[in-house]
Formats: sequence, C-alpha cells, structure tokens
Amino acid sequence: MFFEDAHWVDPTSRELLDLTVERVRSLPVLLVVTFRPEFQPPWTGQAQVSVLTLNRLDRRDRGALVAQIAGGTALPDEVVDQILDRTDGVPLFIEELTKSVVESGVPLMGIPTTLHDSLMARLDRSASVRLVAQTGAAIGREFSYVLLHAVADFPEDELRAALAHLVTSELVFQRGTPPEAVYVFTHALVQDTAHGSLLRSTRQQLHARIAAALETHSPELMASQPELFAQHYAEAGLVEKSVAYWGKAGRKSVALSAMVEAAAQLQKGLDQLALLPDSPERKRQELEFRSFLGAALVAVRGEAAPKSGQNFARARELWEELDLLRLSRQRNDFVGLVLGHFSAGRTLMLVGRFASCRFHLEEVFTLHDPILHRALGHQIGVHPHVGSRGYLGMALLCLGFPDQALTPGDRAIAAAQRMAHPLSLAAGLVISTRILALLGDNAALRKRADELVAVAAEQGFSQWRAEGMIHRGWVKVKNGDVAEGLSLLRSGSTGFRATGAVMYMPYHVALLARGCAIAGQNEEASALLDDAFQIVERTGERWLQAELYRHKGQLLLRQGHSEAAEELYCKALSIAREQEAKLWELRATMSLARLRRNQGRHHEARELLAPVYGWFTEGFDTSDLKDAKALLDELGGA
Repeated sequence: MFFEDAHWVDPTSRELLDLTVERVRSLPVLLVVTFRPEFQPPWTGQAQVSVLTLNRLDRRDRGALVAQIAGGTALPDEVVDQILDRTDGVPLFIEELTKSVVESGVPLMGIPTTLHDSLMARLDRSASVRLVAQTGAAIGREFSYVLLHAVADFPEDELRAALAHLVTSELVFQRGTPPEAVYVFTHALVQDTAHGSLLRSTRQQLHARIAAALETHSPELMASQPELFAQHYAEAGLVEKSVAYWGKAGRKSVALSAMVEAAAQLQKGLDQLALLPDSPERKRQELEFRSFLGAALVAVRGEAAPKSGQNFARARELWEELDLLRLSRQRNDFVGLVLGHFSAGRTLMLVGRFASCRFHLEEVFTLHDPILHRALGHQIGVHPHVGSRGYLGMALLCLGFPDQALTPGDRAIAAAQRMAHPLSLAAGLVISTRILALLGDNAALRKRADELVAVAAEQGFSQWRAEGMIHRGWVKVKNGDVAEGLSLLRSGSTGFRATGAVMYMPYHVALLARGCAIAGQNEEASALLDDAFQIVERTGERWLQAELYRHKGQLLLRQGHSEAAEELYCKALSIAREQEAKLWELRATMSLARLRRNQGRHHEARELLAPVYGWFTEGFDTSDLKDAKALLDELGGA
C-alpha cells in the first residue's frame, strides 16, 4: 500500500492515514508513506513504524539519472555539469531540467536556475500548450477532457494537439482516449507552476467558467462535492456563491461525521463570509456556520479547547446581537426551547442542583419531536435528546435512584445508534461509563469503556478516547491490577488535560487519587484531592463535591487523623443534604457511622444510618445499599 506526498494531504485523508497506520500494527501489510520533512505525523517512533530518510542524490547518482532521462541524446559534459550543479541533488529538478535541455537544445547560458523556471520553460514551448496546461491546472490535479473542452476556448484539433504534447513531455499522464480521457499532472508542482503563472484577473474568469461548466455538465456534483464548487467560486471572487457552497460542504461533512474536514470547510466559509459587508443577514449566516463549526470542533478538539471556546463565545455574541432568544419565545420556537432546557439541565447537573436539573431535562423529552429535531445533533454536536437522557441518568443516580439511573443512559445509547450519529453515541457512552463507575459495576464498566474507546478512536474523538482510557484504568485498579491501572489512569488524565478540557476533571482526579490510595501512595493521593478542590472552587463544578470531602476524610483516617476525618465527613454530609443528593448522603453517613462504630458508639452510628437507608426504595442490589444493610445488621445488637 502506497501513500505518496503526505505533506499535501487533506484533513479527512490524514485521519484515514493515521487510522491505517494504527490498524496495520498487527496485520501482514506493508504501508509506504512518502512525505517532506515539514510533515510531522503522530506515529513516528511507534514500534511498527520505520523511518527512512531519503537524502539528495550524490553526484554519481545525479549523473546516472541525467543519462537515463536523456536517453539517446548525447549532452555535452559542460551542460551535464551545469545540470548536476544547479539541481542540487533534487530528483524532480534533475528530471525536469534534463527534459527541458533535451527538448529545446538550450545553450549553456540558457539553462534555467530553478525548478519553477525549468517547468515554465517547458510549458512555454507554445501558447496553446501553456494555456491548456493553465486551464487544466485551474480545474485540479486531475481533469477530464469533457470539462477541459467545455472551459477552454480552443478548436478541438488544437486542444488535442496541445494535450498530446503535454503527455509526450510527461507533464501529464493520460487515461483513456478523448472524449473519455482523463488527465493527471505528473507532479503537484507542475500543476502549481501552471496555475501560479495565471494573471489574477484571468484566473478569476477561468475559475468562474469552470464552476459554470460543472453546474451545466455535472449537476450531480453540486450535492456530492459542494466543496469543489466552493473552491472555484472563491478563486473566482464570487464570495456569496462560495459561502453558500462552503456551507453545504460543511453541513454534509458534519452529517457524515467527517469532522476534521467539516471544521476546515466551515472555517473557509467563515473566511469568505468576512469579505461581505456587515449586515444582519451576514450575522445570521455566521451564526449558522459557527453552530455547525462548534459541533465539529467539539468532536475534533474537545469542548474546552481554545478554538472551541472562541467559536462558542463568538456564537453567543451573535445570538445576543440578533436577539434570537426573544424571537424564539415570541414565535413559540420549540427548537429554541429544547436547546434552552437541555443547556439549563446540563449546567444545573454540573453545579449540583440535581432536582432542578431533572425538571429541565424531562422538559426536553416533552418538547422533543423526533422528525422536527432530528438535525439538531449535527448543529450542536450532541443531539439534545441523547445528551438529556445521559445527564438525567447522572442526576437520578445522585438523587438516590440507582436503578432508574441506568435506563436513560441505555436509551441514550440506543437512540444515538438509531440515528447513526457517532458524536451522540460517544457522548452517551461516556456518560454511561461515569454512571457505571459510580455504581461500582466493574464488569459492565469494562465493556462500556471498551465500546467508548473503540468509537472514539475510530472517529478521532481524542477527549472521549482519553476518558475511556481513564475508566479502563479504574477497572484494572478495582480488579487488583493496580500498577497497570494507575498507568492507564495517568495517561488518560494527561490526554484529557491535553485537549484543554476542565469539565469533569474533579471526577477524573478523584479516580486517580483513589487509585493512588489503594496503591499506598497517600501523599500523592492527598495532593491530587487538593487539586480537585481547587478546580471545584475555580469552576463551580460541585456535583461531586460531597464525595471529594469524603475521600479526603478516608485518606486522613488511614493516616490516623480521626478528628480531621470526622470533620470532613460532616462537611460531605452537609453538602449532600443541601444538594438533595441521597446517594452522596448515604455514603457520607456510612463513613461517619463506621467511625462511630470504631469509637464504640454503636447506637449513635445506627441512629445516624438507619433513616438514610430507610429512605431508599430501589437499588438494593448495588454495593452501596448492600454495604449499608450489612453495617446496619452489624450494629443491630447494640
């Protein structure tokens, strides 16, 4: 398998190449990739990858190549020396310069001094050859005879003669025969040289004719390859048409989950849009572009990456400038209401207001129309119906309904699978892993974490792949493979931080701290928990705050600081009650009850735990309620 000139690769092909390098690790496949030194792939240094640096040709090999290209033409020694000196060992330059000399019999002083000059000299053999090459270069690296004939202002016999000369000169390759022929420039530099030699006004007119010819002769491409029209209209200076087609291309790529490509296309559309005069219509168009771009950036870079933040900040400015929230209310816009309730519910869950969160997320289900709102996932990244189910599961768990908590998450994953929307599927999987980790269901967590890593790796979702690795590590720690588990926890946390994400960092840090505590690394565990507290204070993400205090209390108790531990348990209990978080209240109460038991205060411990345990109506098969029941039974004889 060969992948040539990777330094010119487009975003989607780059993603395919990276995935291919990873997949062939254990397959009997030889993959050969050529690229310039400025290309920096992420897989160099991996065990299955060997790098071979191709240096410039030495003087002996340069001479051999000149002789091979010249064939039966005997070149004077002084001309050969000039070629060897001026080409500096670059094979393409040697080839092109030798062909130029052979074709034209250039005297010694007329030999071109650069590769560009050499290519231009060969293109300038006749006006018709140059113009045909320029027209083909404007179409692309590959161009068909039919399209070239439609665009070029040449008699057919002259066009065919010029193409035959280009083929004979090995500046282009030919497949098939006219009018079914397709031509390909032998090297991207040949295309660049021909295209770059066009005057700006001529280039614009040419690209406008190409776009018009494509619309006439290949209308099906407007739907399948809108980016082709967008590029030609941009080169033609027809900004409004370019914006329209970049928008189509971006939305199409988002719908296909080609997020890297989508981000590049939507950004090009925004760049073109900036060339138009400022107006409310331009603002509305920009907001639409930024909505889809946000979905792409969340997938590619993560929610908290700087580019994602900048994009969403600008979208918020536009939303406020256009006063769209007021318009949504006036028009009873259900799309706006769905997005509003989803956003409010997610935010309230994160800050620990679980009951209010539940209300808003359940409103999403009431307002949701599966047909009307189907495209929302492509606009905001994660479909609000899927995201709402996931966050509702988190809220129900914290509120003390562990059995009910599993249902929304499973339904969220099933809904995302039906929609065939990878970003929503990854979001559903990641929330499900958190719920299973908090419940302590290691068997189910392992399966879900593997599913998450597979989807995230396939789609290039680096943030969620890192979270999958974190949960894989936690499963290993809980199953007794502490060293390997800690390694995965650390690498996953590092990968998550690298995306710029902060949301859910207290949760990840807490998992790593608990792993360190299990490994007996108490000082690091304590430092990690202190880091988590700082993140909570800085961001206001308080949904796990009660548990953080409880974990710190457990760590202090192991170190013999029972009074300090009791103080933290009481703090955790107070926060849990304030948040109406019955699961956190149960855990804090159990920690405090065990401390009382160890102090010989059995009756007080039972009086503390019994009413909290008695509140629960479900989840009796979970480890939390089993442990609480066992402790109550132990305290029963007191």
